[in-house]
Amino acid sequence: MKTLYLIRHAKSSWEFDLNDHERPLNDRGLDDASKMGAFIREKITMPQRIVSSGAVRAKTTALLYLKALGIPEEQLELSNELYDFNGTGLDNFIRSCDDSIDRLMVFGHNNALTYWVNQYGDKSIDNVATAAFTQINFDVERWEDVDQGKTTRYVKPKQLK
Repeated sequence: MKTLYLIRHAKSSWEFDLNDHERPLNDRGLDDASKMGAFIREKITMPQRIVSSGAVRAKTTALLYLKALGIPEEQLELSNELYDFNGTGLDNFIRSCDDSIDRLMVFGHNNALTYWVNQYGDKSIDNVATAAFTQINFDVERWEDVDQGKTTRYVKPKQLK
């Protein structure tokens, strides 16, 4: 069985004149990412591999989640393939994951995440919310074989308030 944890980056700021890759989180995003990480801490089996898009907003979300989960930040890997908005890079990345990993946590972007959870999960989600956590389980032994999985958890920050 393979378990995939997908997290959309938290709410980002448009306040600064920066390129898209460098946009930081806003105050709400910083708060939501920490709260979401703390909430899921007791609800999941810890991931064996954690990877984020290299974009500032995704990386910061990942680091805040990891802090709340009690996972050292050195375990975070960055991948430019996850700076993806249509799902192709995300799909390639997941399918190429080493099969010795059973629990993979990925921090990325919309529309790639909404596409992915609807394509491979069994629950329809109109739009994966910022900082939201989605868990999909697959009854396969190899990541390249993921197909229709079971969405076992979808939590967004507004549910915690």
